[in-house]
Amino acid sequence: MSRIAPSFILSMLAYMVTLAVSLRLLNGNDWGQTMQIVVSMAPMVPAVLLCWSVVRAIRALDELQRRIQFEAFALAFAGTALLTFSYGFLENAGMPRLSMFAVWPLMCALWTLGLVIGRLRYK
Repeated sequence: MSRIAPSFILSMLAYMVTLAVSLRLLNGNDWGQTMQIVVSMAPMVPAVLLCWSVVRAIRALDELQRRIQFEAFALAFAGTALLTFSYGFLENAGMPRLSMFAVWPLMCALWTLGLVIGRLRYK
């Protein structure tokens, strides 16, 4: 994925705008729970489009690049599972609770690490 697809950029921009608008609408509005849920979940619509653009980009890769992506995803999946489970046990020992929002940046960091390792390995 050396070239960023326009669909990725557009869906990421839509996600950021939708997130900002939804947070602003939720702040200070005393809506019913149903409306709060709808507004809270609104950023997930462009997030689904973002995921679809990543899948399309990976499908367009050659075999070697797909293999590198697969190995990077495997590292990200396994590493995120091990680290989040480990921290979950540490929470039982009194460590502060982390938000679920911490999982995605961790997975992205491990994916990036996996890409670096894969590119070095197959260079």
